[in-house]
Amino acid sequence: MTEADDLHLSRIQTQWSIVRRAHGDHTAVQSAQQALLDRYGGAVRRYALAALRNEDAADEVFQEFALKFVRGDFGQVDPEKGRFRAFVKTVVYRLIVDHQRRQKKRRQEGLLHSNVPEPEAIDVESDGDDALFQASWRDELLARSWQRLAELEAEEGKPYHTVLRYRVDHPDLRSPELAEGLSRELGKPINAGAVRVLLHRAREAFADLMLAEVTDSLADDSLDEAEQELIELGLLEYCRPALEKRRN
Repeated sequence: MTEADDLHLSRIQTQWSIVRRAHGDHTAVQSAQQALLDRYGGAVRRYALAALRNEDAADEVFQEFALKFVRGDFGQVDPEKGRFRAFVKTVVYRLIVDHQRRQKKRRQEGLLHSNVPEPEAIDVESDGDDALFQASWRDELLARSWQRLAELEAEEGKPYHTVLRYRVDHPDLRSPELAEGLSRELGKPINAGAVRVLLHRAREAFADLMLAEVTDSLADDSLDEAEQELIELGLLEYCRPALEKRRN
């Protein structure tokens, strides 16, 4: 079992169970609400900003989304009805549509007076928004996986995040050049062979962490469902080794 497996197993609750706790009547409510907002706030903001193309409008939509959690609007959600991604997308989609309708009404009533043209928002009702939300969700999963890898490095002292990030930022460097650059980054000498080993382990850890992020948002831990989710998000290549390891 890898360090990433240990980190995943330490977070026993699924996102659906956190939703339940976030709307219960006990002292863990606030921390559960914050956990959900921390985890999915980035995807919500990315999606709202991509659709509305206005930071203030995107912040307004996020605040409405957060208010719904605090108010307890999601206490009766049913995990059997689909993936957590679909649940979040539906909620935010409706908030964006409502915002666009309010803005359109205000403009029609002449309540918005400005000589500065606003960025043209995407009409999510007519243009469709599945691809837009999937891109936002995908970017957030990648960002969270990188964050988890950095946390793992801080906890375990193994430079997986540093090594993999340096490889991504310098895709054209050969192993000896990578070793030279990473020696500077890490403050200690490292040879090309050690770099290759670290890169392999870092990729494995990253795949494990991303798979954990995806399965946490599903109603169950079915690897087939996780694989389908990864395919839809265009992330399967990142996680294929982790999936194969889980199945063996």
